Amino acid sequence: MFLFRWIRRLITTLILIALILPSYGAYKVYQGAHNPVVRNGDVIVVLGTAQLNGRPGEALEARLQEAKRIFDLGYAPRIITVGAGAPGDRTTEAASGKYWLRTHGISSKKITAIEIGRDTLVSTKAYVEVMKKRMVSDVIIVTDPYHCARAITMANDQGVIATCSPVQSGPNSLTNSSYKYLLREAGAYIVYITVGRRGIQISDHLPNADIVTKVLQ
Repeated sequence: MFLFRWIRRLITTLILIALILPSYGAYKVYQGAHNPVVRNGDVIVVLGTAQLNGRPGEALEARLQEAKRIFDLGYAPRIITVGAGAPGDRTTEAASGKYWLRTHGISSKKITAIEIGRDTLVSTKAYVEVMKKRMVSDVIIVTDPYHCARAITMANDQGVIATCSPVQSGPNSLTNSSYKYLLREAGAYIVYITVGRRGIQISDHLPNADIVTKVLQ
């Protein structure tokens, strides 16, 4: 009898967790996308995404446009572009981002390209390391709206203070994003806060994917 009650309670608990966690993840991602908080920072970080032979893809260009907008408004004095290249690429996401910013009027002295990272966590660790070497701690992350919550959480976990300025145009803006992006990013957020923080290697990159998809390696 005791064993039966214990099994029933365990099943009930697992069902509750299965219902609550996805709802919590979706809530956090939705709130992060629809209620961004942006304040002055030490640096603006543009998280990388697809580039095509040195030319930013639509999603990356939208992030670069947003970074330039808030840089021009004086939110931060420097920009970091981050992101490696795919096998066979002649350049990287970070380098193509820096080139785009330079050709749109921002001095190269104000831009640092960190050519590391094919997923959010690796990219975050890379730019945070640079920030700490420069003894700065306040970052404005530029990325897609539904990516903001996870990007901020990862940055905070690495010891910096983060806000997010989401893109206002492009295929991953709120206007153009589908509910699938919200659901995938909610799942990615839950995976990170449950197992990612415990040291399990996680990648959110898939070849030819321009929105976040979670894959455990």
